[in-house]
Amino acid sequence: MYSIDIKAYPSACDERGEMKLYRVMQVMQDCSELWLKSEPEFLGYFKENGMTQLLAYRQLDIVRVPKYGEDLRVTTSVYEVNPLFGYRNTCIYDSEGKACYKSWSIGAFVNRSTGRLQKMPQEVLETVKMDKAVEMEYTERRIVLPHEELQEMTPFDVMHNDIDYNKHVNNAEYLRMALSLLPEDFTPQRVRIEYKIAAKMGDTLMPKMTHDETGIYVVFYLGTYISTIFQFT
Repeated sequence: MYSIDIKAYPSACDERGEMKLYRVMQVMQDCSELWLKSEPEFLGYFKENGMTQLLAYRQLDIVRVPKYGEDLRVTTSVYEVNPLFGYRNTCIYDSEGKACYKSWSIGAFVNRSTGRLQKMPQEVLETVKMDKAVEMEYTERRIVLPHEELQEMTPFDVMHNDIDYNKHVNNAEYLRMALSLLPEDFTPQRVRIEYKIAAKMGDTLMPKMTHDETGIYVVFYLGTYISTIFQFT
């Protein structure tokens, strides 16, 4: 397990003094990326072979929203790997060790040049420190859209600030955009995100929304192709 200590700083909180969900996603990503430094053989193989790990799916459960000034610990741990995908938990706990957020995600091993899946050798995977999976509900990876018609929303032009070092829209930026479309009186308790096609600088994301008894859905399109799907419940 790898961990970092943070605070709910002013810039991370909203007008109610509560931590922004967008910021939660950012610090979870930071912890997961920093984890790589604790796995030298894994990181070394990535660098030598021009590889990276891209998020394919995340489920984020909101247990309790921290308030401004709280001391928090972000943890990340891998509980399963295979040659193409890694499975991890990333959680945030308060100063008493109680969970504020629980998450599990799937990362795909990808060649930076081709953008395609690339297998990791078993001898490298065997060096990764493994932990037990965190106790939480694990939903299906695939998000099935309801039959209701999707309503077109205002497009988002991809800007420089949306791009990360992988040269595409950062995962947290998709969440920031999606949250801006939700009704003001809606407070999500769970977010499921399925990443399909990465948007890049100069692209325009076309969001569409719908809802049914299973939650609110936001779908980002790149032309006729789905880029990202959200389910908020």
